[in-house]
Amino acid sequence: MRLVHMADLHLGFRQFDRQAPSGINQREQDVAETFVRVIDAVIAEQPQLIVIGGDIFHHSHPSNPATVHAFNGFARLRKALPATEIVMVAGNHDAPRTSDGGCMLQLFRSLRIHVVERAAETIELPALDCEILAVPDVVGIERPELRPSTTRRHRVLLLHGEIAGMVPVRTPHDIDLGALHADAWSYVALGHWHVYREVAPGAYYSGSIDFTSTNPWGEIEEARVRGVPGKGFIVHDIATGGHRFVPVAASRALLDLGPIPCADLTAWNIDGAIQDAVDSSLVPIDGAVVRIVLQDCQRHRLRELNQDAIRALRTRALHVQLVPRVPEVASTSVTMDTAKHTSLEVLLSRALQEREIPPDMNRDALVMAGGRFLKNATRGNAAVAVEA
Repeated sequence: MRLVHMADLHLGFRQFDRQAPSGINQREQDVAETFVRVIDAVIAEQPQLIVIGGDIFHHSHPSNPATVHAFNGFARLRKALPATEIVMVAGNHDAPRTSDGGCMLQLFRSLRIHVVERAAETIELPALDCEILAVPDVVGIERPELRPSTTRRHRVLLLHGEIAGMVPVRTPHDIDLGALHADAWSYVALGHWHVYREVAPGAYYSGSIDFTSTNPWGEIEEARVRGVPGKGFIVHDIATGGHRFVPVAASRALLDLGPIPCADLTAWNIDGAIQDAVDSSLVPIDGAVVRIVLQDCQRHRLRELNQDAIRALRTRALHVQLVPRVPEVASTSVTMDTAKHTSLEVLLSRALQEREIPPDMNRDALVMAGGRFLKNATRGNAAVAVEA
């Protein structure tokens, strides 16, 4: 039995202040167009079962265009594959924030799609001799023991959530890998992590279909390290064990044109280095989302750059992000305590900049929060010392 596993569609995702000719946010339009290509590719696979691992929408109350895009896409899928079983669970982005709020995913039940959006549910598909335990990611959910409950030939676990160990920091909502009981299932389909990854034999994150997190550059780096060819979905044959990742091109290029070492450069030299990076890019920046990291660049140097040239780049690209990485400044204080304090701030900032974080976490916000926490803790220690 051939199944398709996709997740993290994030329809309705918006980013940057640019509008498409249709009048909606350009990145929202990009993701909608990627979704169209995903539906085309899934139809071409002719699967007997489709499982969707949550975060169909980017917001629990999606915009009208996002709702229309989603419904039209799934309606086209249903028309092309009338006998295919389709099961979806709600992700944390789909789940309403209040217990009395309705979930927009209910809309898809009219298309004969099995929607699980409030509590874990076992779905039996006799025609496929298949059992699916679907576990949504909603506030206050009590996850059942993640084991099959029937003697069906095919057993699929469909779950949205983060497996413990995906990032160094543990959260109360993490799911222990052993709790999946992956060896008891024919296949484990996971949603939430935005890069394709196998977490155990037969247990996979399909990744998102487009770059819809606050840390796309981390996703690109993880994909490069793991040899993942971008975004897409999974095709898995439960009977034979055949497995492949089907890449689907994102609608817009994301280009990381850095880092540029700036420690010994004047502003004029940095301007030239930025232009050289743009000119030497194998992919033109026109219409792309561009990041340029300026390594060891003093903040005052940014104000000295050619602003007209930067504006010209931003006119060509959809978005240009200049990221200064400020070098560590040696403490000029004569006191040992102040020197230690400055060094600790720098070390914390550097550690938070470099550590792996979930794709949907805002790195800048994390660094700022860490700085505030350190400052408050330092003040608290100082107060204790004075009282003592």
